[in-house]
Amino acid sequence: MGMLVLGACEKETYDDLTMLDSITAPAKLSAMYNITQDNSGLVTITPNGEGLAYTLVYLGDATASPVNVYAGKSTTHRYAEGTYTVKLRGVAVDGTTTEASQPLTVSFKKPENVQMTATIDAANKLKVNVTAKADFETLFNVYFGEDPNQTPVAFLETETASHIYSRTGTFTIRVVALSGGAATTEVTSNVTIVNPIVLPVTFEDPTQTYPYLNFDGGVSTVIDNPQKTGINTTNKVTRMVKNAGQPWGGSILGLGAPIDFSVNKLFRMKVWSPRVGAKVLLKVENATNNAINFEKEVVTTIANGWEDLAFDYSAIDARSYQNLVIIFDLGTMGDGSANFTFYYDDIRLTSGAAPGTTLNVPLNFESTTLVYNWLNFDGGGATVIDNPDKSGINTSNKVTRMVKSAGQTWGGSYLTLAGPIDFSGSKTFRVKVWSPRVGAKFLLKVENSALTTQNFEREATSTKAGEWETLTFDYSAINTANPYNRIVVICENGTAGDGTANYTWYFDDITL
Repeated sequence: MGMLVLGACEKETYDDLTMLDSITAPAKLSAMYNITQDNSGLVTITPNGEGLAYTLVYLGDATASPVNVYAGKSTTHRYAEGTYTVKLRGVAVDGTTTEASQPLTVSFKKPENVQMTATIDAANKLKVNVTAKADFETLFNVYFGEDPNQTPVAFLETETASHIYSRTGTFTIRVVALSGGAATTEVTSNVTIVNPIVLPVTFEDPTQTYPYLNFDGGVSTVIDNPQKTGINTTNKVTRMVKNAGQPWGGSILGLGAPIDFSVNKLFRMKVWSPRVGAKVLLKVENATNNAINFEKEVVTTIANGWEDLAFDYSAIDARSYQNLVIIFDLGTMGDGSANFTFYYDDIRLTSGAAPGTTLNVPLNFESTTLVYNWLNFDGGGATVIDNPDKSGINTSNKVTRMVKSAGQTWGGSYLTLAGPIDFSGSKTFRVKVWSPRVGAKFLLKVENSALTTQNFEREATSTKAGEWETLTFDYSAINTANPYNRIVVICENGTAGDGTANYTWYFDDITL
């Protein structure tokens, strides 16, 4: 015979009331009115606020008792024409209350003296705030003019209706005043949404139209980046097609304010060119008088790849410049073909020394104005310091110290130059090196910073310990058709460093 086992029943109790400690009195109490436009005086009242369980609505006319309206619900009431004060008593779940009063005008007349204000928000240049007032109105509807199918936003005379535009431009805002009658009154106002273009210009802002003024055959258009490679993998760039027109055809981009040259005077711009040797002119002009201008021109060194070009503006005067002008191959007529199609991006004003005084071979590390920006990788650590051993062949003040710490066996450092190294006169590098031991390997490599697979390297071995010697690197086999603008140094390639004195070198005077 089976046995039936009954478990004991326990009564569960819920006496944890700590949740009530977090309850606060209702806040931001208000109500929205919606009046039927049929001369009936029927008004829908919708209370809203924070922390509401329900709201007691005192209708403001001869009705003695309030109406209990639960959160998210509405109540309707038929009013005679007149002006009323509706009182709201919001109640939280613990019984805490908050009161507010709000005027209500019920009129069957057409609203009169409608006035609206539309102002750009101080904290958001794409946001507009609208308020309105009128006689005999109960409610306003506002259409912000961006979407022709927009559902209007309802607001009261004491409220502000806001909208954030998705783009720049001039929009017509329409405010419609409603009363209890069928007739309405509306007013309109134009608002211009501007999003000033300022440096740096990256072309990534979806709210910007980037309004280029093209002239004499030059046509600039912001497009999706068709060459996401090398130093530029951003989403948007500007394409410049130089068509037949004039040899000076180009494009102008106006900025939202004059350029501040008080600190930085070096422009940089990433450029993709279909060929080596294309001329790139970057010019700045006064916003109203283009006779006030300053320009610099540089030449591309890479074909079908991105490079970061530098424009020396150190000689610019203190006048006002607000327009950027870009011309490719000034002096040559374009034909609109692929050979006259360029891309550019990331126009910025930077610190640093100007081209011609910027980093290039020879490197002696003695400049008090240049920044020797060694970038370290995989355990290498290069730093320009005071020469710790002014003796023998090297009594200069500054040298570079290389400390090879734990990382990878190929750990080292690189320095990007202002432009490609000129190998036309010589193909032999010499470097002064101080090694902690005899037989230490010192690798000197050059690279194309935009395409690092284009490189060339040679390695020499120290023959002295604890003193300076000159190491020689034979570059006679280098392919000079490639633009090499980066110096790479690796000590003891193939051996991991440990950061000790045994893995600390000094080098100086990299010459060709």
